[in-house]
Amino acid sequence: MLKKEDSLKKRYFYKLITNFGGMLMGLITAGITPRALGPVSYGNYSYLTNFFNQVVSFLEMGTSIGFYSKLSKRQKESGLVTFYIYFSTIISILIILFVFIAYKTRVHNLFWPNQNMIFVILAAVFGLLTWFTQILNKITDAYGLTVHAEVIKLIQRALSVMILLFLYFWGMLNLRNYFYFQIFISLLLIIALWLLSKQKHSTINWKLNFAQVVNYIKEFYEYSHPLFVYALIGLIVGIVDRWMLQYFSGSEQQGFYGLSYTIGSFCFLFTSAMQPLLMREFSISHGNNDILKMRILFRKYIPLLYSIAAYFSCFIAIQAKNVIYIFGGNKYASAVLPVAIMAFYPIHQTYGQLSGSVFYATEQTRIYRNIGTFTMVIGLIVSYFLLAPKNMFGLEAGAFGLALKMVIVQFIGVNIQLFFNAKYLNISFSKYFFHQILSLVLLSSISFFSYFLIEFTKLNFFNVLIKFILSGMIYTGIVITFVFFLPEVFGLNRADVGYIFDLVIKRKKGENN
Repeated sequence: MLKKEDSLKKRYFYKLITNFGGMLMGLITAGITPRALGPVSYGNYSYLTNFFNQVVSFLEMGTSIGFYSKLSKRQKESGLVTFYIYFSTIISILIILFVFIAYKTRVHNLFWPNQNMIFVILAAVFGLLTWFTQILNKITDAYGLTVHAEVIKLIQRALSVMILLFLYFWGMLNLRNYFYFQIFISLLLIIALWLLSKQKHSTINWKLNFAQVVNYIKEFYEYSHPLFVYALIGLIVGIVDRWMLQYFSGSEQQGFYGLSYTIGSFCFLFTSAMQPLLMREFSISHGNNDILKMRILFRKYIPLLYSIAAYFSCFIAIQAKNVIYIFGGNKYASAVLPVAIMAFYPIHQTYGQLSGSVFYATEQTRIYRNIGTFTMVIGLIVSYFLLAPKNMFGLEAGAFGLALKMVIVQFIGVNIQLFFNAKYLNISFSKYFFHQILSLVLLSSISFFSYFLIEFTKLNFFNVLIKFILSGMIYTGIVITFVFFLPEVFGLNRADVGYIFDLVIKRKKGENN
């Protein structure tokens, strides 16, 4: 029998530790994979995996988030898990049939220009396994098993790095083997998380009667049908964006964009740990009609987590040239601008996911759909203008153009979400809006200063990595100073800062004793 459910702080701490460990291991992966595959193969990998992630996202139509929200409220209802597993199986069969029909009817070149069919199949399998992993992760979070799940994920990531290093140093890391590796390591994680989730319900009734099936279908339909248009447009925009980049600019630009997206995602690791946990708390609070607690959670965590994301993103943006050299090498020298722009994407991705949790937890999916639909349609028009060749009234901006579009549209959409959430929770929209701008300007300025301080000292005897680390130390030191004197800029108050410093001093005293 499992012990009492862990607190929100403890679960976040373990997610944070896992994400930090995952970031370190991800840095190794990011420094190996793009180099080993090269811009073209890495671009093909990025394009195909994005395609099937978009397809899965469309077919599930937000039901996985609804499933998580409902399971958080009704943890003893194993039939909910059974139904969603059956639903996931149907989605998987549909995707496999789609790939088979596309191949047999020879329209595969329309969807996947100049792609080897074996890579298409492997990408489809990997996309489904990634989705299954996310579902099982939601189940363990809903059951309050976050601590156990994060330990499992950390072990899996350590194992994946060891296997990847073996493939790299033995000269076996090509696109085909990389897909095999991803599929194998995903299967291991799925098995481990499934065994963990069964601790909550050791026996699951796999049989649902007709009335149960109908009731679950109605329940998920009521929750998700407002998202159908949103999911459809999301599928079209997500695929067409990358398709236009592939068609107009080629696999190399796709590789540059893929690398910029991967590097940007590291900035999201620390804050993404909190998203499912906050959504669970929002769901429970909404179920108890406790708007006050939802307001407190929003005020306490969202500005702070935004600032944490901005701390990493602003540093990476200014250091884009050095980051490219460290992770991609000279082959990716032309990716500096895409990386610099895309580094800002996780900042408002953080806000979007955390703020979006309020819509899902309160089942305001219609408003969420309308906001998302509006921004995506505008974004698709912007994408064409930035990606199309000049003879088709475009700017031929390639990976840089797509990165720029992603950041601009994300900023607009997130602040529209914030407006409605501020109204629902009765908080100040302008306060949170100006906090975004102020913290972004301040952190970018500090990062710019730390970069040029190292560059102007002309420490040419240091290699790029050492200079990158020295800049990071200066940047972090200045940021900590500002946290102490201007905590409001980082979503904190004097009491929070005092608590943190007292905690650090007590730990140091404990270590000395």
